[in-house]
Amino acid sequence: MEAINFVIIGYGGMGSYHANGIMPTESERIHLVGIYDISAERQNVAVETGLKSYASLEAVLSDQTIEAVLIATPNDYHKEIAIQALKAGKQVVCEKPVAMNTAELDDILAVAKSTGNVFMVHQNRRWDPDFLVVRDLYHNQKIGDIFQIESRVQGANGIPGDWRHLKAHGGGMLLDWGVHLLDQLLWLVHSPIKQVSVDFSYILGDEVDDGFISYFTFENGVRAIVEVGTTNYTKLPRWYVKGTNGTAKIDDWDLSGEIVVATGRTDVVSPKPIQAGVGLTKTMAPPSEEATEKYPIQSVSANFVPFYQNFYEVVRNGSEPIVNNEQIRLVLSLIDQLFQQAGIS
Repeated sequence: MEAINFVIIGYGGMGSYHANGIMPTESERIHLVGIYDISAERQNVAVETGLKSYASLEAVLSDQTIEAVLIATPNDYHKEIAIQALKAGKQVVCEKPVAMNTAELDDILAVAKSTGNVFMVHQNRRWDPDFLVVRDLYHNQKIGDIFQIESRVQGANGIPGDWRHLKAHGGGMLLDWGVHLLDQLLWLVHSPIKQVSVDFSYILGDEVDDGFISYFTFENGVRAIVEVGTTNYTKLPRWYVKGTNGTAKIDDWDLSGEIVVATGRTDVVSPKPIQAGVGLTKTMAPPSEEATEKYPIQSVSANFVPFYQNFYEVVRNGSEPIVNNEQIRLVLSLIDQLFQQAGIS
């Protein structure tokens, strides 16, 4: 097995995470040779860990021993670096969001097609344990036919870092976290979207969004809410999913939460009215114990290989990419649509 020699371009948070947290798990397939970063401090950190530090992007691209690069720079540099790398004969992995808009992605894909080199986007949240549970519920109808999906990530730390506050660099939460949640949603629900709306938040006073709430209706009847917030001092569940025979609530990435499923028994006692504030309600009374069963959230194994293993198989054996560029284009096109709908150019 001949490993693919890699260089990471951009050795910040995500670049170093690939180097130290992801690539080592595929050491038989992926060999990280070095990095290129404009920061001398990051260069020194890389050298201290045994990596080679390249003096320039040109030095990386002219190194014939390097077969592939990972682009982990701020978003507005992705297109330029990707095109240069592809033209230099490199296979390319790019961090999300792949580009600032669909037009930029189309320029990249045109070069990838003309060179015949592999270009893949690291949409790593397809492997998240919580998403795998929802995917299993959806495809195997474990709570019946799912008709509503609520997907949220919320925190109270504001927009992280420095460049993510700036529009010129592609900052903001739609491009930072929204791209993950929309990728999960479109990979899950294989149906065209017939209606969409969005409300952006600018509570923190930045020139980019610090959160958003978006609503989607698919042609197959599924409705979805996708929300990202950075001013939430207490959080709503990561997932809230409704099916015709039950409801799933996943509180966080640790899979806390529960699944409640109707038993279908016909011999259950009808709900009795309960005190609700200063009134009574039967509609909102809890079902009898015999009417439902509760289950903890159980982890689900992915039925597809990890990202870098797939990348290796695509490069070496011509396998199909798990994250294909047609899917990536749909996500970016939807992001364009959300910005346009809000009058953001």
